[in-house]
Amino acid sequence: MLAENIKKLRTKKGLAQEKLARLADISTATVVKIEAGVAKEPTITTVAKIAKALNVSVDELIK
Repeated sequence: MLAENIKKLRTKKGLAQEKLARLADISTATVVKIEAGVAKEPTITTVAKIAKALNVSVDELIK
C-alpha cells in the first residue's frame, strides 16, 4: 500500500525516483526499495521525509 501510494504520487507530480530522493534527503536506493516493496517497513522518519517532499500528509501515504 505504502509503496503504491508513493509511486503513484511521485509519478503524478512528474518526479523521478532520484529527484524524490533528493527532495526527501534520503538515498535513491531507499526510494527504489520502498517502491519495489523490498523495504516493507521504512522508518517513520523516512516516511515523513517522503511525505514532506511530496507535499502530502503521512496519513495520505500510508492509507
